[in-house]
Amino acid sequence: MSNIRIHRYILREISVPILLSLLIFTFVLLMGKIPRLTELIINKGVPAVEILQLFSYLLPTFFTITLPLSFLLGILLAFGRFSADSEFIALKASGISLYSLVKPVFLLAIFFSILTAWITISIEPASKTAFRGKLFQIASSSASVSVRPGVFNDEFNGIVLYTRGMDENRGIMQDVFISDEREGKTPAIITAKQGRFISEPGKYNLTLRLSNGTIHRHPDKEKHTTYQIIRFKNYDINLDVSSQLGANQRRHRSRGELSWTELHNAIDKATNIKTKLYYLTEKHYRIVIAFAPLVLVLIGVPLGLQSQRSGKGAGFALALMVFLVYYVLLSFAGTLADKGLLPAALILWLPNICFLFGGAWALHRTAVEKPLQLFKFPRRILQQLQARLNKSGEDL
Repeated sequence: MSNIRIHRYILREISVPILLSLLIFTFVLLMGKIPRLTELIINKGVPAVEILQLFSYLLPTFFTITLPLSFLLGILLAFGRFSADSEFIALKASGISLYSLVKPVFLLAIFFSILTAWITISIEPASKTAFRGKLFQIASSSASVSVRPGVFNDEFNGIVLYTRGMDENRGIMQDVFISDEREGKTPAIITAKQGRFISEPGKYNLTLRLSNGTIHRHPDKEKHTTYQIIRFKNYDINLDVSSQLGANQRRHRSRGELSWTELHNAIDKATNIKTKLYYLTEKHYRIVIAFAPLVLVLIGVPLGLQSQRSGKGAGFALALMVFLVYYVLLSFAGTLADKGLLPAALILWLPNICFLFGGAWALHRTAVEKPLQLFKFPRRILQQLQARLNKSGEDL
C-alpha cells in the first residue's frame, strides 16, 4: 500500500469523528443559550426567524472552543482504533514509521489552525457585534411594543411608565406619566404631552424622548431641599435595557467585539498600562488559541495509540480532560496577563509551549515503543479497585 493511500485512509478515519464531535459539542453549547432565547419568544413575542439569526451569530464564538476539541477527539478515536485493531502494528511491520503516519495529521492541523485563526481574528468579533446589536434591536422593539395604553409598565429598572394613548403608526405616546425612582428614595414624577422611543444601536442606547411636560421633585429632608417643578419642551431619559439584554450583556463594546484593526488602534491609544494590558491580552489570546490544533496534535497521537485498551469512552473522557487542562491553563494565563503580573506575550504562550514540548516527548516515546508513564498509575488504581470489588463480592 502506497503512502498516499495510507495518508488518505488516516485523513478519512480522523475526519468523520471530527465532524460528528463538532456537531455534538456545538449543539451542547447552544443548549445552554436556548432557555434565554426561548424566553424572548414566549415573553417578548420575538419572531423565530430573529432567534435563528441570534443562533447563527453565536456559532463562531462556540467554534473557537469546539474546533480544537473536536480535532483532538478525532485524533484520539482514530489512532486508538488503529492500535486496538492492530493496524498500527501492521503498518510498522511494513516499514512505515509513526512520523510518516502523522504527516497527514499535521496537514489537517495546519488547516484547522488557519480556520481557527480566521474565526478568532475576523469572524468572531463581527459575530459578537452582530449578536449584541441584534439583541439590542430586539430589546428596543420589545420595549416600545410592550407599552400598552392604560397599563402601568415596569420593564425598565427604576421607572414605571403609563400612557393614556398610543399612535401605533408613528410610535408616539400621548399623555405620558412616569415615576422615576433611579435617583434617591423619593421618586420624581414626570408628565408629558407626548413621548417616543429613540434607539442608537451603535452605542446600545435607548432613549425615551418626552415633549411639553413637567418634572415634580419632592423635597428631600436629609438635604433640606424644597418641592421643585421644572417645565420642559424636550426631555430625554436614558433607559436601562440590561434586564432585557441579559445579565451578562453590557451596553459598551467589549474587547472581544473589536476587529483586529480596532484592537491595534485601542492598544496604540491606551492612556495607561492597565488599559494597554487589557487589550494586549485579547490580541495574544486570539493568536494563541489559533495554534491549539497544532499543539494538541502532538499530544493526541501518542495518547490515542497508548490508551487503546480503555475503549472509545475513555478516548472521549481523555479528550475532555486534556482540553480542559489546556483551557484552564490558558484562562489562568489570561488572568495573570490582565493583572500585569507577567507580560501577556510570555504568559499566554506558556500553555502552548508546555503542551508542545510535552507532546513532542510523548510522540518520541511512542515512536520508539516506550510506554508513557501517564497510563501506569490510572491502570494500577483501576486494578486495585477491581480487586477490592471482587474480594467484596466473594465475602458476600
